[in-house]
Amino acid sequence: MPPAPKDFKPGVPDWSTVHEPTGTLFPPIKDKSEWSQFQFNTDQVNKFWEDGFLLNIPLLSEQDCDRILADYRYFTGENKHDGMDMLYEYHSNQSGDANNVLMHCLGHWRMTKLFHDLAFLPQVIVPGSQLLVQNKMVPLRFWHDQLFAKPAKHGGVVAWHQDFSYWTRTTPMMHLTVHIALDDQTEENGGLYYIPGSHRWTRNGKPLPVTDFNFADMESIQTILTEEEKQQFKPVCGKLRKGHASFHHPLAVHGSYGNRSEVPRRAAVLNYFGDGVKSSTNEDLLKGIKIPEGEKMEGQFFPLVFDPAWMS
Repeated sequence: MPPAPKDFKPGVPDWSTVHEPTGTLFPPIKDKSEWSQFQFNTDQVNKFWEDGFLLNIPLLSEQDCDRILADYRYFTGENKHDGMDMLYEYHSNQSGDANNVLMHCLGHWRMTKLFHDLAFLPQVIVPGSQLLVQNKMVPLRFWHDQLFAKPAKHGGVVAWHQDFSYWTRTTPMMHLTVHIALDDQTEENGGLYYIPGSHRWTRNGKPLPVTDFNFADMESIQTILTEEEKQQFKPVCGKLRKGHASFHHPLAVHGSYGNRSEVPRRAAVLNYFGDGVKSSTNEDLLKGIKIPEGEKMEGQFFPLVFDPAWMS
């Protein structure tokens, strides 16, 4: 049994103090031989490095998605969790436009067993270890999670961006994002899109500049692209099925349009980095969480979730 979590405040457990799965979402791995079944094959790894992403990787059953969606009520309904102050960010509508609603939050892995265990899902962390560095498996640490919810008929957009443009407070770039669809995603309900090959787009070795911090304007990225990049800008809709995920490189340009369909579009996102990544700032890495510049990112909020050594 995992240790009991420490309270964030009396009677409100903080699951970030527990660095192993609780068994609520899936049975924990008990034998080292079990890990290898979750590895990606060579073709999948090569496809990731060719395009910058992989699509429709099955992770969760529909029943598991529905269990996780039951916890979504803390963020999209009126019955908020008593531990909302644990969140690193919370936006009931990040766009600020009632006709284009985007609920977005970070840090909910601290608040419920299901969201906590999702970060330790073997189907995520084993292949995640394969994709941080080309042709090598490396130990994997948890960075932070996100929820994105677009209500039916008036769901907002997530503007085109590269994730690492927001993460330059860490070094080196050895990161990975996993986007899990909790509803079927389509072109009509605001499904996730990618630009193949865009993980090679940089400016003097750095990611593209951020053009829209509020995720509101889909076309703002066009103002900073080269003519060659504009010609290569050919969006591919992931059309992720419920319980399936995409894995993407930290420089893969991605975004999603508004939801004008009759159904909601909700997703859970997991972000990871390689063991050894360091802080590059003395400011907050996440709300209230500091690691001095130049020091390794580890500890309570950045647990080691997988080490290839566990397989041998």
